[in-house]
Amino acid sequence: MRIRPLVSAVAASLMLALSLPAAHAKGTGYVFVSSENDNAVTVLDGKTHQVVRTIQTGERPRDMKRSADGKTLYVIASNDERVDVIDIARLEVVRSIPVGEDPEMFDFSPDGKRFYVSNEEDAKVSVIDVAAGKTVAEIEVGEEPEGIMVSPDGKRLYVTSEVANMVHVIDTASNAILANIVVGNRPRRFAATPDGSEIWVTNELGGSVTVIDGRNNQIKGTVAFAPKGFRADDVTPVGIVMTRDGKTAYVTLGRANHFAVVDVASRAVKQYVLVGQRAWGATLNRDDSLLYVVNGLSDDVSVVDTKTLKVLRSVPVGRVPHTAVIDD
Repeated sequence: MRIRPLVSAVAASLMLALSLPAAHAKGTGYVFVSSENDNAVTVLDGKTHQVVRTIQTGERPRDMKRSADGKTLYVIASNDERVDVIDIARLEVVRSIPVGEDPEMFDFSPDGKRFYVSNEEDAKVSVIDVAAGKTVAEIEVGEEPEGIMVSPDGKRLYVTSEVANMVHVIDTASNAILANIVVGNRPRRFAATPDGSEIWVTNELGGSVTVIDGRNNQIKGTVAFAPKGFRADDVTPVGIVMTRDGKTAYVTLGRANHFAVVDVASRAVKQYVLVGQRAWGATLNRDDSLLYVVNGLSDDVSVVDTKTLKVLRSVPVGRVPHTAVIDD
C-alpha cells in the first residue's frame, strides 16, 4: 500500500527535473533538422544520431536559427507566413511570430533584438522586433529574395534577389539600400569571413560562388565548380558555410550530390565529396570537426568528418529536409 504513493512521488520528481530549463537550456548536443513536407523539426541525439523527438511546426518549415542565449530555436514556417519559436528545454513550439508572404530565410542582429526575413512573394524584407513579436519595418528589394545575412559588425544586411541576379547591400541603421551588386545566375545563400572583409554568395544556376569585397561592395572573384561526371546544369550550389577561422568554405552542389571544399585565401577547390541526393544545407558543429549536409531528395543528413572528409554516416530524417542546426 505504500509503494504506489512512493512511485507517484518519484515519477512527479522526475517529470519536474526533466521540465527544468537548466536541464537542456544550452549545449544539449541536439541536432535539429527542418522537414518541408512533414511540417516538423526532427530532433536527433548529437552522439547516437537517434531520433529524440519530432516537433510539429507550421506548414513548410525551412530556415532555422538558434537564439544567442541558446534557449530557443526559431523556425520559418513558410506556408503559414510565420516564425515558430521552439523552447529547447521543452522541445515544443511556445510562440509564433507573423512575418511576410512566403518567407524562407532570416538572420538575427548581433544583439538578438531583431531579425530580418526574406519574403519571396512580397519582394520585401521584414524587420521583426523579437520581444514585441511584430514587424517594425519593411524594405523593398528585388524579386524573389531568399538569402539573407547580417554582417559580423551588424551594420549591413545582405539580401539575394534570385530573379534579378543581384545582391542588395542594406544599411541596418536606416534600412536604406547602399548598393546593388550583379552576381551570378540565381544567387541563393551567404557566408562571410570572420572580419566581414569578404562576402561569399552561391549562384545556383551559375554553378559558382561570387566573392564580394565587404568594404567597397565590389566583386573580387568567382569560384566555379565542375565535379567530374556531372553536366553543368546539374551543378547547382546553394548551401555554404565557413569555418570559424575563415580559412575553409564548404559549398553544397545541389543536384550534383556533392559538396565542395574550398580554400578561402586562394579560392581553389581542394576536393569534391559525395553525399546524398540534392545536397542542400550545410552546418558545422562548434569546433568545426563535423559537417552536416542536408540532402533534400534522399531525406537524410550526411555527417562528415572534416579532417578526413569521410562521410561517417547518413541519418534518415523527415521528408525534404531543408536546414540543420546544432545545439552545441
